[in-house]
Amino acid sequence: MIYLSVAVHNKRKFAVMRSNNSQSSIPQIGHRSPSQKLKRVTLCVVASVTIFLTAMQLNAHKIVSDYELTPISLPGASGVVALDYFAYDRSTAKLWVPASNTGNVDVIEGNSDAVSQVSGFKTGEVDLRGRKVVLGPTAVSVGDGVVYIGNRGDSSLCVIDAQSLKRVECLEVAPASAGPASAPDGIVYVAAVRELWITTGAPPIGIPSADKTIQVFDVSEPRHAKWKLKIPLDGSAEGYAVDNQRGLFYTNIEEAGKTVAIDVRSHKVVAEWKIHHDLQGLALDSARGFLFVACGDHVVSLDVAHGGKVVDSIVTGSGLDNIDFASEQKLLYAAASVTATLSVIEVTDDGKFHLQALVPTAKGARGVIAGKGRTAYLIDPVDGRILKLTPK
Repeated sequence: MIYLSVAVHNKRKFAVMRSNNSQSSIPQIGHRSPSQKLKRVTLCVVASVTIFLTAMQLNAHKIVSDYELTPISLPGASGVVALDYFAYDRSTAKLWVPASNTGNVDVIEGNSDAVSQVSGFKTGEVDLRGRKVVLGPTAVSVGDGVVYIGNRGDSSLCVIDAQSLKRVECLEVAPASAGPASAPDGIVYVAAVRELWITTGAPPIGIPSADKTIQVFDVSEPRHAKWKLKIPLDGSAEGYAVDNQRGLFYTNIEEAGKTVAIDVRSHKVVAEWKIHHDLQGLALDSARGFLFVACGDHVVSLDVAHGGKVVDSIVTGSGLDNIDFASEQKLLYAAASVTATLSVIEVTDDGKFHLQALVPTAKGARGVIAGKGRTAYLIDPVDGRILKLTPK
């Protein structure tokens, strides 16, 4: 899940729309072609009347002013930057942002917004839909005292010390010559088993995973990752959420149009749900057992603690990608890149959605991470920056 444009990134896909609404010359991971969109007709199991009423609620909701967005520029960015996954380290209050085509990983202090850099990551020219684009580090996950970085530029995985920001080691996930179908897409630390799970490919823009597996690395020694095994799937994994308490890993299977749960100890699929064919990011309320699935222009709430029943749906606007849930505040964040809005949604104890705020953002801004308190961060690839959301 990446975005490239004439100059940055967000999780899935490559090219973002410019602020004048013209199309970037770089293909966008995550935005599908018109023919693809026609094929991906909504098949949500939520009643259409519910979605219609929720859409009316969204359209009628006042654009609020009790939140503000502060732009944080990424060093060395001049225009668009290829951005994809990013992560917030709660132990250090740092935001980690792989700024792909710059060859840097930017580290933003949560309190001061000061930016440091881990530089020197390899970049490489990748063929996407007939266009040559430069990619580098695009994925990140916070581990035990370290941060793991996935690099599409050379198909590598690097381990960074979370305090000193020093590179510990880098190893090959796949030969660079294998191309984007074998390169890291999402990476996630699974604390319950001390493993690092890596998805590959870029399925939303027609680059399926080369072998349709999730690669698993043993990180019982956090500073030294060792390849362990592959988990076979019946399609390409897209998006993820981890329930370390219950020992489950959730992901979407792109080609099959379904969401699955994988047992992190047996490495087997133990449940699946057909919710919608246009599946994007996932977020989890592990305490109450709700899984939130982004479906194109709305988010669905599943009660996975009780079989995966759909309990609610809320329209957010088109262009969703990664979403996030702040467990202490019981707030779900969903950024829509086409409508340039961020939905701040309260989730009640029964898994129901209540729109708390609809905040104007910027065209192309999609992908959101919850920070400390009611702070959240959005990726704005078009302008090569992060947008920091805070209450006034």
